[in-house]
Amino acid sequence: MTAARVPLYEAKAEFFRMLGHPVRIRVLELLQDGPLAVRKLRAAIEVEPAALSQQLAVLRRSGIVTATRTGSTVVYELAGGDVAGLLRAARRTLSAVLVGQHELLTELRRAEPGCAQADLGCVQEAS
Repeated sequence: MTAARVPLYEAKAEFFRMLGHPVRIRVLELLQDGPLAVRKLRAAIEVEPAALSQQLAVLRRSGIVTATRTGSTVVYELAGGDVAGLLRAARRTLSAVLVGQHELLTELRRAEPGCAQADLGCVQEAS
């Protein structure tokens, strides 16, 4: 029996789900500068050791990071691919979205009756 082929869009969705945790994103950001020992990751990401270990395991199982043990020290590094480029693209996209939201908020505030155009923080009180 052959394994069912997963459509590319499903594989992509699974990849983005794997990235969908703040600790995992932070780990990947830190590893962009090179391999780091778990103790250094723990110092940079203030989470419980068990929580960090769990998120590192997810990244390792996905194949996006690798781990090397030397004695009692475990060092993680990016496995390859263009993770740094992906994170930069996410940052650019998020910046564009936030700018758009800020512009919409500014427009909404300016459109409030009784607010001066220059008073962007104007919020009318309920009567």
